[in-house]
Amino acid sequence: MKIKLIQINTTVAKKEVAEQIASHLIEKRLAACVQIIGPVTSIYRWLGNIEHTTEWICQIKTIQDLYNLVEKEILSIHSYQLPEIIAFPITTVSKKYLDWVQAQVILTH
Repeated sequence: MKIKLIQINTTVAKKEVAEQIASHLIEKRLAACVQIIGPVTSIYRWLGNIEHTTEWICQIKTIQDLYNLVEKEILSIHSYQLPEIIAFPITTVSKKYLDWVQAQVILTH
């Protein structure tokens, strides 16, 4: 079975929430690494208004087979009504890094 590495991004309003999501996913072995970036400015349309907000980005490194579980856990913590949860395939990765990711996550959820 070929393991497919992905990066899942989500944004949150507070750094503390980003850290909570990151710690939770690492503790549950659903992610190998979560990088928190921010603050960033997000501009978007919500409920007919143009919003300007400050957010933090969580970049979550995991495997494709765990996406649904990661999404479920993010939703259990996230405060947004409609959080951004998007995944990107990682098409090229060093073998040693991929092996490390595999060793950090549990495939038998």
